[in-house]
Amino acid sequence: MEERLKEILLAALKYHVTDIHFSLDTVQQKVTVEMRINDTIRRLKRNQEDAALFRYLMYRANMDVSNAFLPQTGRFDMTIAKMHLSLRFAVVNSYHIASGVLRILNNHPFLTIEELTEQKDAVAWLKNITMHKSGLFLLSGPTSSGKTTSLYTILNQAENKKIFTLEDPIEIQNDHMIQLQINESQHLSYGEGIKQLMRHDPDILMIGEIRDEEAAQMAVRCALTGHLVLSSIHSADCVSAIVRMRDLGVKEYELKDTLYGISNQRLYEAEEGKRIGVYEIMDHKEVGYYLEHRRTSSGFRDLRSRIQESIDQGTIPRALGEEDMLN
Repeated sequence: MEERLKEILLAALKYHVTDIHFSLDTVQQKVTVEMRINDTIRRLKRNQEDAALFRYLMYRANMDVSNAFLPQTGRFDMTIAKMHLSLRFAVVNSYHIASGVLRILNNHPFLTIEELTEQKDAVAWLKNITMHKSGLFLLSGPTSSGKTTSLYTILNQAENKKIFTLEDPIEIQNDHMIQLQINESQHLSYGEGIKQLMRHDPDILMIGEIRDEEAAQMAVRCALTGHLVLSSIHSADCVSAIVRMRDLGVKEYELKDTLYGISNQRLYEAEEGKRIGVYEIMDHKEVGYYLEHRRTSSGFRDLRSRIQESIDQGTIPRALGEEDMLN
């Protein structure tokens, strides 16, 4: 089992994959193993050991193997190719299919902001975020678009700042900041976690991801009280991020007062395995314009135009960029 697991993890590391999907047919005892590479699901060659590997992963993650129909999540560590990996395995079951996702929590390179993107204006905007003393900044995008990497890269370049994070889970261990993990079973929710962190006089507070009303409300409340707050949110573009925050109960006047900027990004595999981000940027002025007029200004450059510019400059592959512009 260990060798098969290492084989799969090495393939994931090679292609910068963070999530490995396992689908176990509990009747036929066959497993499909898939990875998302360049936004495309790729299936690994089937192995007879994979059904046993599924149960082995549950065992390694300290799950209750005898109660397979209960949704469960667990973690474990292992070393492969001289790399220490922190792994999380989550399992849910339907009628005859067990779905498991193995996430590599620390499969994120340490980069500089200049290495995130070729867009000079985006680099300048990202660098300027930690210069603010207060306000809310949202990094948005779909799954596997690099939001977490961008978030940590921004925080890593902050100097002489007390940085605290509240995450579920902690995806990248970083000695540069104090990291707190949400634990509902021990009554550590976003609300309670932020309440505790406020007592430590943070310069910057990072909330790993805004998924629900509590996280959205706490992020805005902290920004309203004069703190700099960074977070990520799933959305198709910057405007959709604003709509999502409104759907989560944040009032329009609160967004006008606190939302200092939004980015939306896509990630592309360029030459020699280099990964390049393309960013749509909405600054505080543009956020205010949208909230007042319900449309973006004539000077706003949306994600489609940003992607087209990167294609024209030869920064990203034409086929991948054009596919995103059609979606």
